[in-house]
Amino acid sequence: MNRRYIPMAIVYDFDGTLAPGNMQEHQFLPDIKIKPGEFWEEVRNLTREQQADDVLVYMKLMLRKAAEAPVPVRKEDFEKRGKAIKLFEGVEKWFDRITEYGRNKGVRIEHYLVSSGNAEIVAGTPIASKFAQVYASRFMFDENGVATWPALAVNYTTKTQYLFRINKGAHDLSDNSKINEFREKRDRPVPFENMVFIGDGPTDVPCFRLVKDQGGLSIAVFKPNTPNAKGKADKFKTEGRVHSVVPAIYTEDSKLDRVIKASIDSIASRGTLHGLLEKE
Repeated sequence: MNRRYIPMAIVYDFDGTLAPGNMQEHQFLPDIKIKPGEFWEEVRNLTREQQADDVLVYMKLMLRKAAEAPVPVRKEDFEKRGKAIKLFEGVEKWFDRITEYGRNKGVRIEHYLVSSGNAEIVAGTPIASKFAQVYASRFMFDENGVATWPALAVNYTTKTQYLFRINKGAHDLSDNSKINEFREKRDRPVPFENMVFIGDGPTDVPCFRLVKDQGGLSIAVFKPNTPNAKGKADKFKTEGRVHSVVPAIYTEDSKLDRVIKASIDSIASRGTLHGLLEKE
């Protein structure tokens, strides 16, 4: 007889959540010989001058600066830069361990990434295969595999779209009908109350609030051993945007580990009581 499992989704931001800083700062900006402060200041200035989306601006600026350097911007070049990213402590072993913990409790956990960073860089990290879906900003590529233009920009407000896609199982980004069609909450693949969102900054606020208001768990993490980092994160809890604030440490028995396992235990109990079950 097949065991029945309760569906659960853990959704992560990337920059500042799974790895310190912005992913472009680990290898891409050194490659084009630009300091992070200079690059992001130019992004801010262009965004303000053009009244533009800052994600579209930074992506276009990446391509322009790469052409001026010049450095290659093929998919494989971005993936190589992803290999240079240093993740927070415990991240690499986190996904398998938490998935197995859930499985032992009768909970089927899927991990999702929702990031304003570059999907092509994420693809080169050792954790890329751990996500059921990666929702991140993407480039368009020409017939030679060279990045030419932004194809998808994931900003702080559009991030919430992907939570609904997870909730409804509408993972085809070219199909807008499925995400907009009416579906009873009980018929959705992953109820919001079985969802966790983990982020670190102001761009995660809409996701924090959506998941929290819909009965899920919102967690703000902060860079360990960094002055003022906890104080900034605590503000999210004071303002009622998140349930918990913990260091971005993903090792076993860390504060984050204990919070997530408690959430899994709760979902296992609640899901069994309310019949929120699915066949594996």
